[in-house]
Amino acid sequence: MLINADFSRRAELPSEEHQWVKSPQGGVERVMLDRVGAEKARATSLVRYAPSSHFPRHQHPGGEEILVLSGTFSADDEHYPAGWYLRNPPASGHTPFSDEGAIIFVKLRQMLASENRHVAIDTYDNANWQRVGSREVCPLYSSEHSLDNREQVSLQRLGADEVLFSDDLLAQLTTGGAELLVVKGTLIEGHQTYNKDSWIRMPTATAATSSSIKAGSQGATVYLKTGHLAQVIGADVEDLDV
Repeated sequence: MLINADFSRRAELPSEEHQWVKSPQGGVERVMLDRVGAEKARATSLVRYAPSSHFPRHQHPGGEEILVLSGTFSADDEHYPAGWYLRNPPASGHTPFSDEGAIIFVKLRQMLASENRHVAIDTYDNANWQRVGSREVCPLYSSEHSLDNREQVSLQRLGADEVLFSDDLLAQLTTGGAELLVVKGTLIEGHQTYNKDSWIRMPTATAATSSSIKAGSQGATVYLKTGHLAQVIGADVEDLDV
């Protein structure tokens, strides 16, 4: 299955266009954002757990990244309410479930084989936020790879009408691209409004990009990942680890 599998091209899915599809596991549905592979795939998805649903225990050959958007997501004996950010490195595994139901943003099989850190951050804890210029930022992950191909993940709180890509951020996007999910509020790009849970992937950014995407009148909180597309832009899908 190929969904938005050409990583050299922009892809997006506004939340009003979401189509939830059943997974092989009862009570679990997905919105597929990008995908290379069948059931075991390099994939970016929104996943919705009905109350008392679960997945069997499984491994993460290429790692797993999760942001809990609503409800409570559980894995083995750990419970993560909305706002938790998780990274399960390659070769890890778990039994995921949700007693009350949950919606999570998930990225599968997209980590370097050398990544070995488990990350668990409560983004609702103000102690995890810091002031960077005019905005608040919650750093989530920064790889130890080369400066030319460094994955960086954060939540960004924007004020009303504030542009997303500052000059500092724009410098990170020229080779490694960007991916974002609207967590709260809205983003505006021209005549297009991106509401909560809208997703955009951009292989590169230009000076025009820096001023074309901004928060709506009530501000926005945005999941932002940069630098990670350099390793897949232009790659044949057969070369991706699925």
